[in-house]
Amino acid sequence: MAEQSDPLDMAPPPIWPARALARLDAIQQGQRGALMPWSAVMLGLGVALYFGLPVEPGMAGYALAGAALVLGLGLALWQREILGPLGLTVALVALGLLAAGLRAHQVAGPVLDFRYYGAIEGRVVGVDRSASDALRLTLDHVRLEDMDPARTPRRVRVSLHGEGRGPPPTPGAVVMLTGHLSAPAGPAEPGGFDFQHHAFFLSLGGVGYSRTPLMLLEHRAPGAARLFHLRMRMSAAIQSRIEGQPGAFAAAVLTGDRSGLDVGPVEAMRAANIAHLLAISGLHMGLLTGFVYAALRQILALIPALALRYPIRKWAAAVALVAGAFYLALSGGNVATERAFIQVAVMFVAVLLDRRAITLRSVAIAAIIVLLRRPETLLSPGFQMSFAATAALVGVFGALRGAVWMQGWPKWAKGLFALMVSSAVAGAATAPFSAVHFNQIAIYGLIANLLTVPVMGSVIIPGAVLAALLWPLGLSGPVWRVMDWGLTWILEVAARVAALPGAVEPVPTPGGWTLGAIAMGALMVLLWQGRARWLGVLPVVVTLLMWPTAVRPPVLISDSGGLVGVMQDGARGLSRERGGGFVAGIWLENDGDAATQAEAAARDVWQPAGQGAEASLGGWTIWHGAGRRALEGAEEACASHALVILSESAPEGAMAEVAADLRARLDTAEPVRLVPGARCEVIDGPLLSATGSLTLVPVGDALVVTTARMRQGERLWSPRR
Repeated sequence: MAEQSDPLDMAPPPIWPARALARLDAIQQGQRGALMPWSAVMLGLGVALYFGLPVEPGMAGYALAGAALVLGLGLALWQREILGPLGLTVALVALGLLAAGLRAHQVAGPVLDFRYYGAIEGRVVGVDRSASDALRLTLDHVRLEDMDPARTPRRVRVSLHGEGRGPPPTPGAVVMLTGHLSAPAGPAEPGGFDFQHHAFFLSLGGVGYSRTPLMLLEHRAPGAARLFHLRMRMSAAIQSRIEGQPGAFAAAVLTGDRSGLDVGPVEAMRAANIAHLLAISGLHMGLLTGFVYAALRQILALIPALALRYPIRKWAAAVALVAGAFYLALSGGNVATERAFIQVAVMFVAVLLDRRAITLRSVAIAAIIVLLRRPETLLSPGFQMSFAATAALVGVFGALRGAVWMQGWPKWAKGLFALMVSSAVAGAATAPFSAVHFNQIAIYGLIANLLTVPVMGSVIIPGAVLAALLWPLGLSGPVWRVMDWGLTWILEVAARVAALPGAVEPVPTPGGWTLGAIAMGALMVLLWQGRARWLGVLPVVVTLLMWPTAVRPPVLISDSGGLVGVMQDGARGLSRERGGGFVAGIWLENDGDAATQAEAAARDVWQPAGQGAEASLGGWTIWHGAGRRALEGAEEACASHALVILSESAPEGAMAEVAADLRARLDTAEPVRLVPGARCEVIDGPLLSATGSLTLVPVGDALVVTTARMRQGERLWSPRR
């Protein structure tokens, strides 16, 4: 007879929490050794959460995030093996939110709330060029005429217009000029690029222009901007040895000073997808420090007494790190260069600690440092494209390491293959981000990069190091000539590639979730271990397939009321062929439309009507009038149109009352529905000053209105309602 089992010896089936914990532990065990890079991802999610909130968290929100941070760390310490990663995830997300909030409150400063005209005094802390190719100064220690210091912006940026201005003022100099200033402009369309957010984190409280001569009060402020002064002196010295645009290109690459570059070569480099050669970023920092490291190591290796007894590899890494730090300081320490230095610093510190220098862990450490220092960079194309390219390159070359099928290849073939793979991988990794931020795809970008990046790495950067060493001896002349050849080659390649038919393919702006879906899918493929990683391909493919179906707003109204765009048959017609050119360019770029403002205005959408122009959308007739002359026909237009848009204040009486009523209705966080009525709806200048730019979307017989203020939310950088 079979022996019966004792019921007390039978283990009860695990209840669902135990099963869930067991499953979670099994997943974590499969990811052992690969979880650390996810720390940067979780920190970034916390930063993105802060910037995505519709309102400031407030003390209650920050207290909740602090509690989540403490509880997450406690959970990680209490159940280190099973719940530890989950606790750290919660803690890192909370830390990202807290870091972003702290940074926002640190940089918060006064912003002009009116249009200022008068004397502007300040110290020069930045010199560059505007989109219109005008010399532009950034000033701190600002003093404005009859302005309370408590209300005066920390920094202002002034474009210098007019002829015969001469060279820019000395860095650190205190200057005075007469000019116009106003608050940084809001988004050109709701949900678009927010310059107010960008300017907020630069402490820019006013931007404007001047057409008057500049007065120098102090040649150089005592103890101020020494490195900036050195940078501009070196820029001038470089441009005296390499003339023309090649010299300006060299100054931009070596010192970060772009004030000598014309708009034409810059646009050509963007169209050829080699504009990254202008920015002192990971490529330049990596090439410079890599050349210093390799050259010094080879020189030390030629001395047996040193090579056999001392860690010359670490010596070379330390010197390269110092060279990178000097390059960072000399270039002005902007965000892109700082990010690049952190990446190479992590790499060389790994060499000093006898760790593998280039791994996804080192990339994650660099990302964590950058996000904790300047969380706002998460939203910048520089951060996204830099880390996308770096992570993709590390992942791909890590997979190719030790490939059997390459073992018999000669060194030159391996180098050529590495160049082609790196250009293709970096281009593919950054293409979605470039398309979202700049609304274009450079069709021949791979070819341009293959023709120019090797010249940058083998001629220009090594030449710059040699020129710096030979300069005190007066022997740098031949090196400058070789560099001139390389720089001219790059500019010529950019010009020829940009001139090819179809060199740039415009693309429309997709939904706001696009980059997030692509990034998370790519991170899944790159960081996850096991076959489940390929699930990350799904969101990437689906997002790319849905991109062409992106729907653009049928009606756009600028925040000045000076321009209106109506979409018909897939093309936007503009109400004016001149005026508001900057906004018009952004609208058309976001539409994926390569037309100029004049071409868009010539489309059969708007027709002249009195002192303005009229268009139709669904059952709505729209009349737009810009300027004071348009007010003469506003009453008549209101009698025959459903919607009247003015750049000035509506005429006193019924129209002004309608505009004021609509302004009060739009002072909300939710879109507002306009329905056809006996009277026209009026959108005028004061309304747009309060709401920012508008989008109008037909839904049935109604128009749904969304304002820029609604999309911005109640944040530190958005104007108060």
